[in-house]
Amino acid sequence: MAGAAFKPNRTRKMFHATLHVTRVEEWSVEAESLEEARQLLSNGQGERSHVGQCIHCEVATIEE
Repeated sequence: MAGAAFKPNRTRKMFHATLHVTRVEEWSVEAESLEEARQLLSNGQGERSHVGQCIHCEVATIEE
C-alpha cells in the first residue's frame, strides 16, 4: 500500500487569520420609496433575511 496510509503523524499547530469576505445577503426594510429604502439599507438599517454564499475570500494576515 502506498500513499497517505503510511505517512507519519505530524504535529498540527493552530493558526489565526484575518480574512476579507465578500458575501451576498438578502435584506429588507420598510420605506416610503425606493430611494428611501436604498438610503436606509446603505446606512445599515433593515433586517437581514438570508445569509448568502461567500463569493470571495482573501487571507489578509495569518499568525502562528
